[in-house]
Amino acid sequence: MRRISKLTRVAVGVASLGLVATACGGTSSDSGDSDSSDRGVAIAYDVGGKGDQSFNDAAFAGLTKAKDEFGYKTADIEPTEGETNADKEQRLASLAKQGYNPVIGVGFAYAPAMKAVASKYPDTTFGIVDSVVEGKNVASLVFAEEQASYLAGVAAAKATKSDVVGFVGGVDIPLIHKFEAGYKQGVEDTKPGVQVLSQYLTQTAEEGGFASPDKGKAAAEGQIEKKADVLYAAAGLSGQGVIEASAKAKVWAIGVDSDQYKQAALAPYKNYILTSALKDVGGAVYALSKSVQDDKPLTGTQTFDLKVNGVGLSESNPEFAKVAGLKEAVDKAKQGIDDGSIKVKTE
Repeated sequence: MRRISKLTRVAVGVASLGLVATACGGTSSDSGDSDSSDRGVAIAYDVGGKGDQSFNDAAFAGLTKAKDEFGYKTADIEPTEGETNADKEQRLASLAKQGYNPVIGVGFAYAPAMKAVASKYPDTTFGIVDSVVEGKNVASLVFAEEQASYLAGVAAAKATKSDVVGFVGGVDIPLIHKFEAGYKQGVEDTKPGVQVLSQYLTQTAEEGGFASPDKGKAAAEGQIEKKADVLYAAAGLSGQGVIEASAKAKVWAIGVDSDQYKQAALAPYKNYILTSALKDVGGAVYALSKSVQDDKPLTGTQTFDLKVNGVGLSESNPEFAKVAGLKEAVDKAKQGIDDGSIKVKTE
């Protein structure tokens, strides 16, 4: 039976340190000698790649923290357009062959490839974000996204004046359903009667649901026309379009994964980013890297939830504190989730 554990607050303490790191586009790996003894964490990005100001950049922040602390070589590799599972297998295998340890696939799309590759490299620890893969040397890094989204729903219900709020999902899949479910429940529990408009950009990731700001912008504009005045997007790079449209219309946007109020690329719109539903992907990357560095590699399902600060809600925008009753409602909701009196839905 696989060991299932919840990491300590210390192990995932990257949220306040790393998720504000801003990454530019491109692929990087450190060059040097071929000795694998000083090669550390390598990450393979999900669709959208580095520079999404959200999910992938959060992973990069964790890699950067590990690199700075442990002083070893790292690599971060971009996806290619239209790539197959075979391409992902080749990428993971190449990183393992080069001596990187751990090797982390950032996103559920790496699940089939990791299942195929991990057993061939038993001395390498593999990690996968947002999926569960069986394997003696695999750590499945999963999150309680619905809990952070519930808090986002509380914020939306407190901030709306039109009593219409929006949700934009990148791809119509179970993972993003968790974001929607938590958000809707948070809205309903806080202010019954508020209408939640929901829209998914695509049915599959291959159609660009996580990588098309133009699609996100169009969806947001449609919801704003229907009087939505708070919009929450769980759509990776596409979420930038939602934020841009919200700022243009002077309504609130709620960011996702990273604290998007602090992202340099989104600075022109920051005054309209009320808060962000945080998902400490950087903390997960760092925690797995540290466990390997300490020669006590994590394996099995590692769950990052509100109790271990694996998810949460940002309060960086000074306007957050100015919305009547918002902070008090969020703090009350956090307590309820933490003590179990609030059970957040995942569907």
